[in-house]
Order: sequence, then structure tokens, then C-alpha cells
Amino acid sequence: MTSSLDLRSLNPFVRLNRLLHGIEPGRAPSADGKPLDLGIGNPRTGMPATGAEAIAAAVVGWNAYPPFEGHPRLLEVAAAWLTQLYALPDDFTTGQGRVLPTSGSREGIFFLTQAAATRKRHVSGPVKPLALLPDPGYHVYAGSALAADLEPRYISVNAAGRHLPDFAQLPECDLERTAIAFLCSPSNPQGTAAGRTQLAEALALARRHDFILVTDECYGDLYFGEAPPGGLSVAANEGGGSLANLVAAHSLSKRSGAPGLRCGFLTGDTAILDSTEGLLRFGGSSVPLPVQEAAIALLAEETHVEANRAFYRCNMGLAERHFGATFGWSAPDGGFFAWLDVGGVPVGDGETACRKLWQEAGIRTLPGAYMSLSGRPPEENPGRRYLRIALVDEAELLDRALARIAETLL
Repeated sequence: MTSSLDLRSLNPFVRLNRLLHGIEPGRAPSADGKPLDLGIGNPRTGMPATGAEAIAAAVVGWNAYPPFEGHPRLLEVAAAWLTQLYALPDDFTTGQGRVLPTSGSREGIFFLTQAAATRKRHVSGPVKPLALLPDPGYHVYAGSALAADLEPRYISVNAAGRHLPDFAQLPECDLERTAIAFLCSPSNPQGTAAGRTQLAEALALARRHDFILVTDECYGDLYFGEAPPGGLSVAANEGGGSLANLVAAHSLSKRSGAPGLRCGFLTGDTAILDSTEGLLRFGGSSVPLPVQEAAIALLAEETHVEANRAFYRCNMGLAERHFGATFGWSAPDGGFFAWLDVGGVPVGDGETACRKLWQEAGIRTLPGAYMSLSGRPPEENPGRRYLRIALVDEAELLDRALARIAETLL
């Protein structure tokens, strides 16, 4: 099994710290000239007051161990929210499936992957079960797979395939070994939303070969056109009305601007989530009751989510204005990242662009290569020519920052 030290070295932000270590940052376009961090997707919109008020009102909840299965009211509100968001049949998430609260979607994904490995290991023979990962993609998928002693199978994504993984390209023997597959929609970092057909095909494949399909939908509320379909919606309609082999991951971090709240949930196949809860009871942390009260308040109120969508839609418009004619830019379906192709400009690759922006403009970004953990040679890394920029700041500051980025790189 890969050691914890090895896992740490794979983290893109650890790698970013090493890349920029010892380099004095230039004067940033902020009013005080201090460095500006557009490398990490840390929402600046802030959690609505209703969340903080709910925590304060539930102060007695800190005196009790919270139930791992979740407060009944949270389960009820989460199920109602999912039903409305995805136009699901009544009781779809409570009749066949369930909701399992987690300390953020990343923590849920980590323990779900452990459950997937346990579930598949007894039928995979002497070889390790596989985890299918989009490449580039969210680093927690790969870290979770390695910690669970699964063999990562990195599936390159690119513009030609709308930056979404095609699991069907794998041979039957590999699909039979697969324990878990991740499909993020809208995707991180590219912001592409999967369509109903692609989701339905992926779910059918998971059932045919008995692996878990994880639809990571933590950016599912941040869309700029039509709302993207979710895994639950496809399961209810194209998937025969069954949640078998499907788990969807949700979080309050992005939709409600509350990454520090550490609250999300998994929903889907009851048997799979029962196994995941069993692991959480040993190695995970349950969600504190005051935090669950905040989640109840935030899931029951959509006005702030509409405001967040408008905020990021405005920021995407700024990116369109500054990058529209260059960097292979096209507006994403959702999320809040700009995925810039810098391979055709003088810097030539994301690492060089990242260093230059830090040294000359005091702006921290993330090389696209660091979102690929496949270990391919640098020249074959599918993220090498890209740079990820988090469009999370207020419009006035972000406008100046994006102008400086274009000016520095061109």
C-alpha cells in the first residue's frame, strides 16, 4: 500500500507549495498589493446568516455525540431538496435509497471508496480491484483509491470528449475488476456537465459489471444554462427506477459558500451506504448536531443559491472578456474554475505559467499537471498545458486580476 508520505506528495497543493517555495511574489492587483490566491476553490461569498443562526440556536447540541445516521429532520429536508432539484418521484431517496450525512463530500468519498474496495476484493482474485478516475480530475479520488489499496486506472479526458471519462473504452476484463468509478458533473476542473445519455450508459455499465458509480455533484447547483441532470434523476427515469450501484455525493461547501462547515451527504444505494456508515462509525467523524441544524436551514432555502449562481455567472463573463480570444477558452457548463490552455502561448505549460504569475503578478494559480496523478512522463501528462484559476473573488478585484493574468502570459 502507498505510504501516507507518498499520498501527501501527490496532493496538488503540497506540490504547488514546493513549486513556489522561495519565490518572492510580485505586487498583486489587490488594493494592498498582497498576494491573491486563485489556486484553491475557496468560495468568498460567505455562508448565509441563516446557517450561523441555526448553529447558535442549537448550542446544546455540542453536548451530545451526534448520530452517524443523521438527525431525522436533516434526512427529511435533504430528501425533499433532492426530490425538488431533480424532479424525483416522491420518496425515491427514502424508499429504495437513503441519505448519509458526512463531514463534507471529500470525507464521504474517502470512506465510500473503502467500502467499495471491501465489497469487490473478494471477487477480484489475486489482482487488486480497480478504481476508474478521470485524468485530470479531483485529487481526492486518487488518494482515496490508493488508501483503499485499489489500483487506480486513469482515464484521460480532453476537449474532444468534453472532458468527461468514457468508461466503456476499457476491456471487459478490467470492468469486471472495477470496484468504483468517479464521474464529476459539472467536472472539476473543466466545468463540463454530463448529459442524461452519458450518465445512463455509465450506470448501466456499473450494473453490468457490479461496481459503484459515484456521481460527484458538489458543483451541481452552480450552473449557467439549464440545470444539469443528476445521477438520481437518471436512475429514476432512464435507470429503471432503481438506485442499485449508484451513489451521488453532495456538499454545502460550494452551493452555500460554506466549505468550513464541513457538511455534505451521500445518497443512493442503501446497501452500499450501510457499509459506508459502518466504516464511518470506526474511522470517521459524524456531523455535529449544530452543524446538521445549519445544513437543515441552508438546504431549505434557495435564495442564496440563486445569488451564488448569479455571482459566478458574472465572474465567468469576466473570464470570457479577458480570455475569450485566447487560451482555448470556452465558457463551462458550471462550477467556478477557468481551465486555460496555456500551451499555445510563450510560457508553454501550466507550471511555467504558474511560476510567472506568482513572481510577476503575485497571483497564485494551480498547474493543470498537478490535477493528474497518473505518474505519466511530463510530456504525456494530459493536464500539462493547462492552468486552473478559481473565479471566486468579487468582480472588481477579479476583473483586475484576470486582466493582469492575460497581460503577464501573453
